[in-house]
Amino acid sequence: MNFSQLAYVFFTLALAIVFAGIIVYYYNPKRKKEVEEPKRRMLDNDDD
Repeated sequence: MNFSQLAYVFFTLALAIVFAGIIVYYYNPKRKKEVEEPKRRMLDNDDD
């Protein structure tokens, strides 16, 4: 493998790791309240 092929492989792996990290961060059970709060707030404001 030459340098350009290795660069593509490492770049693809880096993007996959970043994408997996974002998914794990967003769907972490500790963040559920923070993620769900805007939806609940939007529904609560209709009762005015």
